[in-house]
Amino acid sequence: MYECYVQTKEDVIKEVLKLLKDGDKVSCGGSMTLFETGIVEYLRNGKYNYLDRYDKSISPEKTNDLLREALLCDTYFTSSNAITENGELLNIDRVGNRVAAMIFGPKSVIVIAGYNKIVPDIKTAYDRIKNIAAPANAKRFELDIPCAKTGKCMECESSSKVCSYTTVIGYQIPAKKDRIKVIIVGEELGY
Repeated sequence: MYECYVQTKEDVIKEVLKLLKDGDKVSCGGSMTLFETGIVEYLRNGKYNYLDRYDKSISPEKTNDLLREALLCDTYFTSSNAITENGELLNIDRVGNRVAAMIFGPKSVIVIAGYNKIVPDIKTAYDRIKNIAAPANAKRFELDIPCAKTGKCMECESSSKVCSYTTVIGYQIPAKKDRIKVIIVGEELGY
């Protein structure tokens, strides 16, 4: 797996430039980290065929089409809810488009994560996701579910919950060994 460390969020785009070609079809998963590092705004610069899921002028149906089309893009940008010291990427997703793209589809996946998402092991990763990332996202989406109110997972059965799909990516087969690229940033970013 390609791994890289950059000191600040301002250094992220310099690293990303090494991994993209002009004209590439690119997309991204839902991620506050991508906004904080300027990636979303950068992808809108016209050098790339950016499938902009955040474009407020398009309909929900068109947004859904873009989420599906993202599975066939050249490069997919995302973050991770937690990264273990052994390099496992753990994620909980509401819709599933982000974790699906991380697992299969796009030719390349670039994961950008702040150092705050690094945890010792899988158990700690689940704790971090359930008690930091998922409640913060539920609150951001203004969902009327228990974790948005309490700030921690209540193991709810709500149809609006943000934790519909859980994945652990721990290994890439040799033929795909550099498909997922991880850029760790020496700052706290995202949830």
